[in-house]
Amino acid sequence: MKAYRVAVVVFATVIAAGSWVSVGRGQQQIPSISSQLPGAPLSAQGEAVYPAVEGWGPNKDGDNVIMVGYYNRNRDQVIDIPIGPNNRIEPGGPDFGQPTHFEPGRHYGVIGIKVPKDFGNKKLTWTIVANGHTSTVQLSLNPPYWVDFYQNPSTGNTPPVVRLAANGPAFSGPPFGIATSLTATVNQPLELKAWVADKPQTYDPEEGLPAASRTNRPAGGAARARGRGAAPAAPNFDLSGAAQTGPRRGAPGEGGARPDVSLAWKLHRGPAPIKVADAVIRMDNAGDINKVHEAKTMVTFSQPGEYVLRGQANDETGDGGGGDLCCWTDVLVKVTVR
Repeated sequence: MKAYRVAVVVFATVIAAGSWVSVGRGQQQIPSISSQLPGAPLSAQGEAVYPAVEGWGPNKDGDNVIMVGYYNRNRDQVIDIPIGPNNRIEPGGPDFGQPTHFEPGRHYGVIGIKVPKDFGNKKLTWTIVANGHTSTVQLSLNPPYWVDFYQNPSTGNTPPVVRLAANGPAFSGPPFGIATSLTATVNQPLELKAWVADKPQTYDPEEGLPAASRTNRPAGGAARARGRGAAPAAPNFDLSGAAQTGPRRGAPGEGGARPDVSLAWKLHRGPAPIKVADAVIRMDNAGDINKVHEAKTMVTFSQPGEYVLRGQANDETGDGGGGDLCCWTDVLVKVTVR
């Protein structure tokens, strides 16, 4: 899938040394500290962490959802910020389920915040203070930022479907609260298991164009979409024949085309770093649009406490849906470590 409409992402207002910068498409005011510009070269450490609004749209139960992520502009510095004055969403917070662990780089759609249909012109504000830089962003139902998280209207693409138990509930799209809870023991690897499936986009908007006229789509996308006039059947999750997917190490895109679907586990909250055996589990459907993959890896905890892990399932469009803000799935798993 390629972006066929403008995806608007709102980054934070950064307050530093009496100056500020509002970062978004089409507007930018130059601060006195140039390193605070999100487009500037990354520093190893000492930079801000920007909260980001990916967009908002309807949830399947009819409520509206504001999906948010973040951008840690430190190339090497992982930052942990507890819920409180330096990591708060107000009013009504400070805790709306936002991360307290911020890894370097851009991380899309880490939580979905449900708001009622009559939320109207109300606003929430997420504030992050990191390395002495205060960053804030307003969370609202601003009409230009409307997104369908569950289907890309230009391609018919939908998010992967993830289950955390063989007969458990199916998850797709933004995460809402804890999907399941597990227990673990310090320094003893815990197996994380998920069943993942992804049906391809239902049509190719560039069908019939010569190769030279096509946009730079992820390899395999055209082939998966070609010749489908109607949506394929959804995965039936008959797990008796689920593929025992062995981890394929590396990020999507490394060593060739992106996989049909991938799953990565990240620390969302916790008292100490974790060790995940496989950074990304890459899965290919081999032409079977209904294939269900059993994706397994091991995670090890060095300290006791309460942890929240985030599993992110991407289809071939990659992080952030290739800039179109659809389609990927996040799930949050609570782990109590003793």
